[in-house]
Amino acid sequence: MDIADRRKANPDHWRLAAAIRALSMDAVEAANSGHPGMPMGMADVATVLFRNHLKFDASAPNWFDRDRFVLSAGHGSMLIYSLLHLTGYEQMSLDQIRNFRQWGAITAGHPEYGHVEGVETTTGPLGQGIATAVGFAIAEEAMRAQYGADLCSHKTWVIAGDGCLMEGISQEAIALAGHQKLKNLIVLWDNNDITIDGRVSLSDNTDQLKRFEASGWRVLACDGHDAADIDRALTDAASGADDRPVLVSCKTIIGYGAPKKQDSSGAHGSPLGAEEIAATRAAYGWEHGPFVIPEDILADWRAIGSRGKTARMEWATRVDAAENRDEFARRISGEGSDKLAPTIAALKDQAITSKPKIATRRASEMVLEVVNPALPETLGGSADLTGSNNTKTKDLGIFSPENRTGRYIHYGIREHGMAAAMNGIWLHGGFRPYGGTFMCFTDYARGAMRLSALMGLPVVYVMTHDSIGLGEDGPTHQPVEHLAICRATPNTLTFRPCDLVETAEAWEIALSEDTSPSVLALSRQNLPTLRETAGENLTAKGAYVLREASSDAKVVLMATGSEVEIAVAARETLEAQGVPTRVVSVPSMELFRAQDADYRASVLPAGTVRVAIEAAVRQPWEWLLLGERGREETSGFIGMTGFGASAPAPTLYKEFGITAEDTVALARKLLG
Repeated sequence: MDIADRRKANPDHWRLAAAIRALSMDAVEAANSGHPGMPMGMADVATVLFRNHLKFDASAPNWFDRDRFVLSAGHGSMLIYSLLHLTGYEQMSLDQIRNFRQWGAITAGHPEYGHVEGVETTTGPLGQGIATAVGFAIAEEAMRAQYGADLCSHKTWVIAGDGCLMEGISQEAIALAGHQKLKNLIVLWDNNDITIDGRVSLSDNTDQLKRFEASGWRVLACDGHDAADIDRALTDAASGADDRPVLVSCKTIIGYGAPKKQDSSGAHGSPLGAEEIAATRAAYGWEHGPFVIPEDILADWRAIGSRGKTARMEWATRVDAAENRDEFARRISGEGSDKLAPTIAALKDQAITSKPKIATRRASEMVLEVVNPALPETLGGSADLTGSNNTKTKDLGIFSPENRTGRYIHYGIREHGMAAAMNGIWLHGGFRPYGGTFMCFTDYARGAMRLSALMGLPVVYVMTHDSIGLGEDGPTHQPVEHLAICRATPNTLTFRPCDLVETAEAWEIALSEDTSPSVLALSRQNLPTLRETAGENLTAKGAYVLREASSDAKVVLMATGSEVEIAVAARETLEAQGVPTRVVSVPSMELFRAQDADYRASVLPAGTVRVAIEAAVRQPWEWLLLGERGREETSGFIGMTGFGASAPAPTLYKEFGITAEDTVALARKLLG
């Protein structure tokens, strides 16, 4: 059926969809930048979804029980921006559409969470949206199990493109979703057979329907330009016919209606041009100028945007009548628990009394053993390293299709998928997710970890086996550059605690944080308790004096994690030799940088020798060695200059020169 026939067959639908297409063409043309083809191709599907199926109220964008809509193919951002404007989201004015991709506009090139209400998650890096959506669906199942369908019962709809399905993270995501039987997750595949380089067949011949089916999904298909067929498929998808997530293959034409560029890469990533836009307008029968939406069409769209108001008000009435109303409200708001601080304080007091010698991964487990029973919002997991990460406590139970009240997720060997799912769990609301793997495998999770930071999501990454101290597994598993990478990532808190007290304090900060993810770098090897007092959360200062010099310090030793023990031993030797030496523990460089200048100067005075000790690369230490009143001639580093090796941990520390003896020798050399 050609465009003229489609216009005649369903004129009401056609006019609504044409409004999306026109705004998308106009905004990309005005910006001289963007991707018009995808919104033009998926306008019919999006119109049917928003008109007939999506549960939402444009006047209340943050209504908790709304359906979630994730545009995984984020390059087609004008699709969601058009929908938000047309349906009446207050923030998405026509001026914002006109200023697409411009400085200060909320209409960024790719949708960004926090810029505008109605964008559920930041997308653009392909595959991240569909993987994050798995987290939304997990959280919906878990909240429904805890609070009942009257308070939580909604779907997560995703529009994903060919690129999303090519990215490796998509397999991690769909396999996890299929295994977990996330029946309220529905992916609408923009099956247009075009990528930037040309036909999909240039690089891929995967049968996506069989792939999803093999991963435990129900698979449907429709003509993505036939409103009735789309509605049929979406109705079937939403019916909950069985307990599987659903893929709907929507066969579409990219740049639909553009005479010369449709069904080609020419419609993908650049403006259509004035001549092509004029011809497309004629094909659509759209006789209105740029950015002009006729009042009757806008009124119809606004009616669509308000049709969920009754459902929202009925939900609010149910919430008000619920016995657990206050706790439910706290959970969905993300507000912290008043039980956290006293729970942590009690554990710190216990640590000071008992002085355990344990790995900080075990210390983290001890924190979780007291925190998880007190905070029902924690939702833990591991990428198949539960026994190594020490992330599961006995009270949690396993989240599964048979037990939706379980609070521990076996993510499998899917670090990237785990990180993305945790982003979605947080964004959905109701939970504070944490997940573990080896520190070295932050490499696998990096794309989603970066989005945690970009979106300001306080998810917690429990990264154990944090150095050459893991020993015999060798350099493939020994992180040396990973602390530097985490510390270089904006809006990320990286903690490397030295004992149980610092580990407890790091967890307290991470679980109180509102706008930054936390990375906990934890040891495999046992470490002594070095803190002598419990009271104040000194980790919150980022760095502090752990051991004071006997008189005015001539040497300051800075260290983190397992190397703080080395610094303390070196201090004892230097003090015995008559060299007043201060030890500074630096559990979080980011938090130390945030302290005022006077505090930083009190910890790191001028005119001393400074030695930093860390079983990792030197790069993050430069500002503490050469800045903050430090000088190159009197500063040195004990750590790694290359990759590790396979051997027992004590041998590695000796062979790589990360010992108290090496520290003393370097300090004395710098003293001259």
